Amino acid sequence: MRKLISYPLSVLFYLAFGLTLLFFHPVQWICLNLFGYQAHKKSVDIFNFFLLRCTNILGTRYTFENTHQIPATQPLIIVANHQSLYDIPPIIWYMRKHHPKFISKIELGKGIPSVSFNLRHGGSVLIDRKDPKQAIPALKEFAGYIENTRRSAVIFPEGTRSRTGKPRKFATSGLKVLLENIPSALVVPVSINNSWKMLQYGKFPMGIGTHLKFKVHEPIPAGSMEDDLLIEKVEQQITGSII
Repeated sequence: MRKLISYPLSVLFYLAFGLTLLFFHPVQWICLNLFGYQAHKKSVDIFNFFLLRCTNILGTRYTFENTHQIPATQPLIIVANHQSLYDIPPIIWYMRKHHPKFISKIELGKGIPSVSFNLRHGGSVLIDRKDPKQAIPALKEFAGYIENTRRSAVIFPEGTRSRTGKPRKFATSGLKVLLENIPSALVVPVSINNSWKMLQYGKFPMGIGTHLKFKVHEPIPAGSMEDDLLIEKVEQQITGSII
C-alpha cells in the first residue's frame, strides 16, 4: 500500500522538482551576472530551500542537529557519508552561513538546470575521477579558494553513495589534499541517516514518509594531529552515528 501511494505523490514531486530547477536557472544567471557572488549565493540558498519543500510532498521530514558554535569566518572541511543526492540540499540550506561548496564528478557540470550552473559558477569543483592529472590539480586549486575565501569544502569520502545506508570505507586521497592545502580549516564531520530511503524503489516511485537526520559532530582543527589519525577519527565519528 505504501508503495502504491507513492506513485501519485512521486508524479507531483517530480513536477514541482522540475519546475523549481527550470525557474531558478535564469534566476541564478541574472543574480550572478548582474549583481555578483552574494546575490547568486542567496539565490542558491533559496533554490535549495524550495527543493526541500518539494520533498515535503513525499512526506519527507528533516532533523538537522548541530549543537556546536562553528565560526562563520573560518574555512571548513565538511566531511559526510553519502546516501543519495538528497544529502546535498539540506547541507546547503542548514549550513548556508558557511558557504558550502562541493567536490563533484565532472559529468554533473552540464545538463541539469540550476544544479549544473551552480556547480560551474558557484565555487564548487568538478573532477574527473578517471583522470588523476586533472583531479589533483583541480582539488588543490579548489582548496586554495576555500582557504583564501574562508568558505566550506564539502567532501563525501566514500566516493559513491551507499544505496542501503551501510557506510562504505573512506577513500583518503582527496581529503588529504584538502587537509594539506587548507591548513586553517576546521574539519566538521556530519552523519547522514535515511537519505537512501528516498530512492529505495529506484528513481520512480520515490520513497515516502522518510525522516532524514543529519548530525554535526564536534569540529576538529586541521593540523591538530597527523592526517591519517584525523581521518580515522572523523570516519569513526561519522559511521558511529549511522543507523
